Amino acid sequence: MTEAKRILVTAALPYANGPIHLGHLAGAYLPSDIYVRYQRLKGREIVFICGSDEHGVPITLTADKEKITPQAVVDRYHEMNKKAFEQFGMSFDSYSRTSLPLHHQTALEFFLDFHRRGILREKQEKQFFDPKANMFLPDRYVEGTCPICGNTEARGDQCERCGSYLNPTDLINPKSKISGEVPVLRETSHLYFPLGEFQSRLEAYMQERSARDGWKENVLKYCQSWFNDGLQDRAVTRDLDWGVKIPLSGYESKVLYVWFDAVLGYISSTKEWAQRNGNPDAWKKFWLDDGTKYLAFIGKDNVVFHCIVFPAMLMAWNDAHAAERYVLPENVPANEFLNFEGQKFSKSRGIGIDVQDFLARFPADPLRYYLASSLPEYRDSDFYWKDFQAKNNNELADILGNFVNRTLAFAGRTFSGATPGRGALSPRDAAMIEGMKAVPGAAGLCFEQYRFRDGLLEIMNLARSANKYFNDSEPWKTAKSDPTQCGTTINISLQIARTLAILMSPIIPASAERIWKMLNLDGSVTAQSWDKAAELGIPDGRHLGTVEILFTKIDDDVIDKAIKDTTNAPTVPQTPPKPVDVKPEITIDDFKKLDLRVAKIVQCENVPKSEKLLKLQVEVGNEKRQIVAGIAKHYKPEELVGKSVVVVYNLAPAKLMGQESKGMVLAASDDEGKLFVVTPSGELPSGSVVR
Repeated sequence: MTEAKRILVTAALPYANGPIHLGHLAGAYLPSDIYVRYQRLKGREIVFICGSDEHGVPITLTADKEKITPQAVVDRYHEMNKKAFEQFGMSFDSYSRTSLPLHHQTALEFFLDFHRRGILREKQEKQFFDPKANMFLPDRYVEGTCPICGNTEARGDQCERCGSYLNPTDLINPKSKISGEVPVLRETSHLYFPLGEFQSRLEAYMQERSARDGWKENVLKYCQSWFNDGLQDRAVTRDLDWGVKIPLSGYESKVLYVWFDAVLGYISSTKEWAQRNGNPDAWKKFWLDDGTKYLAFIGKDNVVFHCIVFPAMLMAWNDAHAAERYVLPENVPANEFLNFEGQKFSKSRGIGIDVQDFLARFPADPLRYYLASSLPEYRDSDFYWKDFQAKNNNELADILGNFVNRTLAFAGRTFSGATPGRGALSPRDAAMIEGMKAVPGAAGLCFEQYRFRDGLLEIMNLARSANKYFNDSEPWKTAKSDPTQCGTTINISLQIARTLAILMSPIIPASAERIWKMLNLDGSVTAQSWDKAAELGIPDGRHLGTVEILFTKIDDDVIDKAIKDTTNAPTVPQTPPKPVDVKPEITIDDFKKLDLRVAKIVQCENVPKSEKLLKLQVEVGNEKRQIVAGIAKHYKPEELVGKSVVVVYNLAPAKLMGQESKGMVLAASDDEGKLFVVTPSGELPSGSVVR
């Protein structure tokens, strides 16, 4: 593929019903910001789009609960999240919102076009109605008992305890959240988008784009599970009074379903950006020119909307508008989930921390660095306070900060705060310069392939090498024995600091700017060229700026307080711990009989006529085998595809429900009986031996 004329980047619109937390940052926002900042340094024309998703039932539920208007709810969280993003260092070109008239116009343009062309299908269906409130009840306005796990507080769309997706009519003893009364079923009309008609085109599109730009395996597997089930019609309208009103006879009390209008928020946000910059048609060259490379950064919970639904909507538009054909995503780099201290983020249980609360404790850059080093790019990862402390202290402070500060401080003491000249290069000097020159290309390739963890590792390895170079060169000795060689060492070290400032600016922009100012270089680090980052760009005799401590180490008591405040954990157990049931003692020889291996799940499906069993196809090194596991009540098949798990490799074959099983997946259970498969914490290849 030839290089695109320009790049359009969108990050998933956060829902304006609560504050942004760290899991959101790791899913869509930090990866997209790193990518955009990198591409700007490459000198490419790029626009970065986001905004608040402000329609839907959860917002009306919050409004009902607080006895305020939905607009007041979204106003609160839009401003809160916009400020949190700014403090975190997100570099959006436009952060818009879907409650704006411009967005409503854009969404209705698509809807009315589809309706006029007969694409949408009207269907009569039965929906719960609350006679006391005199209104149809959207799915989340109905609560009842989950038919799967018995949770008495399941919602009409999903049970939060077992994770099962539900329809309101699936619930046992349903009740209206408005009045508490038992709802009745009544007929209503809705318009549907025929998603199934686009399945073959979507599969071809995904195959072609993946071959061209390397889509993630987890994204492809998730989409394939939808294709295997067959795409179904999706309702475009719903009975609600908050959202994009439908100007059709008989539909005056309905609004667009939020899934339909939210993805169009990317287009309306780009339109707002163009208008704000005095060129109202500028949005068109990003959306309507096939020279654009469009990338949609999301978390895995949004895969279906951005890989299947949104492309199908754009295809439907393009079929009738040859002169205004929208570009489809070139890639959808979806991340897995970031958990908090080994548990899912849960505001109600006091687990986790919001971005605004985190940034009240610590600066943004250490958080950006930590998250970038542990992004859930291929599997779920975890935020741990102690890991955050270790990354800040041992890497940012002791490696990057230490190198920059010791170099500048030495130059200040020994060379009167100016850049010394370089003399003849020793083999060590030449090797260091060559090593530095290789890093922009290596790290840039990782960023182009959405491997941000690997890119950061390449850059930090340069900082590690720089510290070794400084130590091995011993400038504190050569300052007296060979001043020319000492000057060469410090000159090269200052050049490396300049290189690190440019290369680290997509990750830790504020700290990179501080390095740039300490070096007393012209302009801003964000205005530099990535391709020229490794040039020896500091002239001899250049006076340096004031030396500052880049990163302050975090003390144990500070982290201990953060742990206590954000995990809601008591310092002293309130009840005695439950006794652990211990099985009969075994010898080390007994244990050695177990062959535990890392296996990668490549396919997963339910076992027919079984509520408990899943049939897994796994790769263990070069071998593929089938394992049947009793975890169907705890995982959906698509949640497991692409995961690495630990299996008992040498277990004798057995048959379960007529299916052969060669091995056993290890799993642990919590106090409520919920099973969790055991996954390796590192990037281990399948077949690795677990000892």
